[in-house]
Amino acid sequence: MPSSDFRTLLRAAVPTAAVGGVAVVISGVLAGGKGALGAVIGTVVVLVFMGAGLVVLERVAKSFPHLFQGMGLLLYMTQILVLFVFLAVIKDTTLFNPKAFASALVAATLVWIAAQARAHMTAKTLYVEPESPAVDKAEKSGSSA
Repeated sequence: MPSSDFRTLLRAAVPTAAVGGVAVVISGVLAGGKGALGAVIGTVVVLVFMGAGLVVLERVAKSFPHLFQGMGLLLYMTQILVLFVFLAVIKDTTLFNPKAFASALVAATLVWIAAQARAHMTAKTLYVEPESPAVDKAEKSGSSA
């Protein structure tokens, strides 16, 4: 993964993890251990889903730029479908507090989206590949007439 891609991932993951930590503390105070566990699981789900999606999209953008928009739509649709399946599987669980899970999931998702948008807006992305100095010298060595 190129360093700019890693920076984008890091700039989105760190604030999300921080908000997840706050959600764990709040859920732990309000709902006890099951609430804290629910918030941890919700935060981890967001970090895994959104992080994997970002990595896949950046690889597609580099390899197949003409498929980027369609792949983005397919990826988000797949993420939502997998999340629905995950929620259906854990629907009746008593392992953790579902309200704490849902609250952490929503809060972490909103923070991820905002942080990713900010990372993309502040990134200094080159739109044109700069030419190497060796190419410039070779082109200028001919006659000027």
